[in-house]
Amino acid sequence: MVASNDRISPLYFAYRRKSENYEHKETFHSHLGVEVLLIHQGKGTMIVNNISYEIKPGMLCIFQPCQLHHLKLEYDDHQCFERSIAIFEPTVYESYFKQWPALHEFYNFIYLGNLPFPCLYEVDDPYLDSAYKSMHDRFPTLTGTEKYEEISLFLVALFRSLKQIWDKRKERGTTYPARRKNHRVEHILNWIETNYKVPFRLDDMAKSLHLSPYHLSHLFKEATGISITEYIAARRIHQSIQLLATTKKPISLIAEEIGLTNSSYFCKLFKSQMGITPHQYRKKWTST
Repeated sequence: MVASNDRISPLYFAYRRKSENYEHKETFHSHLGVEVLLIHQGKGTMIVNNISYEIKPGMLCIFQPCQLHHLKLEYDDHQCFERSIAIFEPTVYESYFKQWPALHEFYNFIYLGNLPFPCLYEVDDPYLDSAYKSMHDRFPTLTGTEKYEEISLFLVALFRSLKQIWDKRKERGTTYPARRKNHRVEHILNWIETNYKVPFRLDDMAKSLHLSPYHLSHLFKEATGISITEYIAARRIHQSIQLLATTKKPISLIAEEIGLTNSSYFCKLFKSQMGITPHQYRKKWTST
């Protein structure tokens, strides 16, 4: 799945959700809103902005709207992936922050700014967990208009904790979190980022990266859990989402701009990933 329908839902929320025995299988994806992900347990690799990060307990991740990311989890030795998640449309709740200027500025920075890193390690903040738990206890009973008020209160508490965590790291001089040394895969991702808008040929890619096609495919699949073709498809759909939402370009032209000369194939691929056609997606976006 490349993008969720979180724009038409006030909040996608989960508290300490657990996955075991390889049940959590994701491809590269993005959301129309901001995602705040707190990892309680788990091991694996996360790829954000073409950089690999090691997944560890106590890891806090912030994904901005339409930011492509991917988690590859390791379930050896009975490992469990446990996380708390909040995904929301930031513009809906911005007005609730205006009475606190410093917090409002931080809120805007998180969803609009150029974040120096998407992840923080060794986050042990009881107030952050308490904010998720409190919302978890209240969420099932919320109805109608009270949802937005309760969600806004949760987000204020959440961002207050996030700001304190962020400011402490700045005071300690922390810049970028440790990342997994996987430069070859990052070279592959960078090549894709430069070339995904043109028709893809594995032999051309392998020649450019000085690897055999087999080794190239094996290396990428081992690091990410999906094939190069699957990733390029996800990246193309991700770009098409932005073009559908922000331009009036014909669907046939959008298909060409993401490297697909056949618009019928593009529509079929889009529907398989998104559940609706590009036309339906654009209509839903412009009508909400």
